[in-house]
Amino acid sequence: MERQGLTPVLFSIRDTSEEAVTNYPAELRERVHALPPEKELVDKVKRLKQAGELPQTVVLLLRHWGDRPDKLRIYEAAYIGHHLRELGGGRIRVRHAHSHFAGIGARVLWWLRRIHGVGYSFTGHANDLFCQLESEVTPLLAGLVRDARFVATVSDHSGDWMRKRFPKDAGKIHRVFNGIDLDGFPLSPGASAQGIGSRQIVSIGRLIEKKGFADLIDACAILRDRKIAFTCKIIGEGPLEEALREAISSKDLKERVVLAGSLPSSEIHTLLLQDTHVFALPCVVEQDGGMDNLPTVIMEAMAAGVPCVSTRLAGVPEMVKEGETGYLVEPGDVEGTAHALEQLVCNPLLSSKLGAAGRARADELFKLEATAGRLAHLFRKNLGLFHHLLRERPAQASDKSFDLVRFMRGAQGDA
Repeated sequence: MERQGLTPVLFSIRDTSEEAVTNYPAELRERVHALPPEKELVDKVKRLKQAGELPQTVVLLLRHWGDRPDKLRIYEAAYIGHHLRELGGGRIRVRHAHSHFAGIGARVLWWLRRIHGVGYSFTGHANDLFCQLESEVTPLLAGLVRDARFVATVSDHSGDWMRKRFPKDAGKIHRVFNGIDLDGFPLSPGASAQGIGSRQIVSIGRLIEKKGFADLIDACAILRDRKIAFTCKIIGEGPLEEALREAISSKDLKERVVLAGSLPSSEIHTLLLQDTHVFALPCVVEQDGGMDNLPTVIMEAMAAGVPCVSTRLAGVPEMVKEGETGYLVEPGDVEGTAHALEQLVCNPLLSSKLGAAGRARADELFKLEATAGRLAHLFRKNLGLFHHLLRERPAQASDKSFDLVRFMRGAQGDA
């Protein structure tokens, strides 16, 4: 965004600085304003309230919200708003706020708009769209979309899904692919990964149902039974680790399939570039409807010049072109997954061809300069529409007449 000429102020609702694996530059981390843990945050806002340093709207909202769900979003918006006023010398000078994911961050920005009049947008990805907790959050996804200046989403599939669901706001919904820094994958044009020929299948992701790792293990059992020489390495951690280990053991695949835990992005890049013959991610739909949309790991494998095997699900076909950069099967098709893997593992020349085509497609669609430029264009376009206003009209609240139900109804009609 800075290379696009914008000046972002960065907030993180959760402090991730102590996580073992970090995938961002240290100099960027130093600029992130991480919110305190929940109790410390609430106490800080209460002290600001007692000192008379919060807008009356916040005071009344906290007083009348009671024990309704999602109250912490109000505290978070109040904290961020106060911090922005401090940065602006007593005024909020930020003209627009953006959240990645249509979840906690977007709901905080909805409250920031109501309290301080800062317009917002958000990027919807996958489960944050498809698995809404409709009875537990405020506002619902419909309210987030309605009151946003614009909405980005990461695939044509999710864009079409949102336009059908929210036809009145269809014009503000835009597809913006996730981007990756191709400098992390130094390949010459038309090149493929050095690891093609290693017969190593690699998969990467959190060990959860929607990634399809159980199907991948079953497919590996089929390859073993067909006397195909291969190894499979699954990178990631998650709640299904023990179940997947048991599946590997029960199918006698310990010599073939390894759960390798998490790796930092630099090591993942090296693995994809140097030690991967084919990348596999047989995505499925979870029981609650959750699913991947545009998995970044597929994008990274393509950038590394690795052919991909995945499923015809959500935005995946917008990434992997059947027979050109890899192969797609129907979700849950273990036999089809095994067949696609066999074709690639046993044919290095075909794998190199498809891997090189995948790299070219990543250059065309997913390089960071293009995707960030698209998002920056939407920021400028919408800021241009509001150039005469530093802020939208914040909600007004009076102590004597405040009625929470009427206030929220007003929010629903306030555009």
